[in-house]
Amino acid sequence: MSFCLISLSSSSPASNSTPLRKFPPISELSSPSSTLKAYCYGSSTALNLNFSLFNRTTIHSHRPTCFLPFNSNSSFSSMSSGSDANYTDGLVDSSELGVSDSDDDEAHQEHENDDMEPSASVPERWHVLGLGQAMVDFSGVVDVEFLDRLWLKKGTRKLVNHEERGRVLRAMDGCSYKAAAGGSLSNTLVALARLGGQSIGGPALNIAMAGSVGSDPLGGFYRSKLRRANVKFLSEPVRDGTTGTVIVLTTPDAQRTMLAYQGTSARVNYDPCLATLISKTSILIVEGYLFEFPDTIKTIAMACEEARRCGALVAITASDVTCIERHYDDFWDIMANYADIIFANTDEARAFCHFSSKESPASATRYLSHFVPFVSVTDGPKGSYVGVKGEAVYIPPTPCVPVDTCGAGDAYASGILYGLLHGASDLRGMGALASKVASVVVGQQGTRLRVQDAVKLAESFAFHHESSTMWSDVGSDQISSL
Repeated sequence: MSFCLISLSSSSPASNSTPLRKFPPISELSSPSSTLKAYCYGSSTALNLNFSLFNRTTIHSHRPTCFLPFNSNSSFSSMSSGSDANYTDGLVDSSELGVSDSDDDEAHQEHENDDMEPSASVPERWHVLGLGQAMVDFSGVVDVEFLDRLWLKKGTRKLVNHEERGRVLRAMDGCSYKAAAGGSLSNTLVALARLGGQSIGGPALNIAMAGSVGSDPLGGFYRSKLRRANVKFLSEPVRDGTTGTVIVLTTPDAQRTMLAYQGTSARVNYDPCLATLISKTSILIVEGYLFEFPDTIKTIAMACEEARRCGALVAITASDVTCIERHYDDFWDIMANYADIIFANTDEARAFCHFSSKESPASATRYLSHFVPFVSVTDGPKGSYVGVKGEAVYIPPTPCVPVDTCGAGDAYASGILYGLLHGASDLRGMGALASKVASVVVGQQGTRLRVQDAVKLAESFAFHHESSTMWSDVGSDQISSL
């Protein structure tokens, strides 16, 4: 299936109009119309789809007029040695806790910009700007008895307050665990930056993130880790704020129990600086977890409106089924009116559609694609689907020996975005790349795509704007049917 997404070289001004997409009548959604089938299939068995909605994106060449400075003086070693109980939670020195930095083994392979002035590293354009929760992950392996002692239910995710966070971390005293600049969105952005790194050849992708971190050492750690991974965190720290954290407790059966302390990550404000950043962005991707917070939903709507006005594509990650169920109307307000791309797994896609578990992921993909131009739905080891205009293209899974499935969907999304930005000419080929990226992450311990793996993946798929035959097997696309 071929289509045209965006042009990275256009200099024509964006339209001032911001039309809103409306829901089609339910009667039109039962099956693709004959007109739609002709539009998708053309006169041959190969699928040809002109994605005209995406042609609206334009890129301007002028430099951003606003940059949010960041502090590069904080280090991980200081984050647990300070005296402020608001963020130390009674932690002793990190060496006593056996804490290790999960990104340290990658640091020497990436560009170190810690000593550079912020103004020197600001590109003219951002290929992708992520808007999401900025939280530090503490991850460790524990036994079931540990969870029982703390009255934690295995395999769940819950919000905790400041005191509960401190209680769990103190209980982990003496254990070995890792710290990382975590979050679903940051996993996607780091993988995308590594896939689009300069070491592969050609200009690097410019990837950035906006969110909310505190002025505490954890906030400095988060910003530093993303910067070392070539993802610029552009939001200024919140004065006297407390950076959010997620404690990830993994039991021997690979079940993950997550305890999230929101801190300042729950408050993302829309201001002129964020608006300026969005106006210089090709794709704005919004993390679904932000829909948990009423004030932040207003920020999402304003950010998406600005992106639409400036011609940027808007992508939404579903993030979590319970989040969708609690904020169903808010999600759909944004999706129906602004979203160009949706990333979801099967359960999340069904939740968006109010489908039962008996409905196939292909059905959910087709349904969503009537409202959103590009729909990506993952189905674990069974494969995935890409939906456009009421059709769902099946993407077979890439075989691998699973080690850790956490972060698979984040990696898949990075492959899709990489393909879109590099002019992938068909959906099946783009999905194949995304599936391969996900399989590499599933076959390792940890949620981040490694630098050496990213280089091999990008080289093996070798996207080129001028190539229209990178995947010649377009006719073998499997279009799902009811």
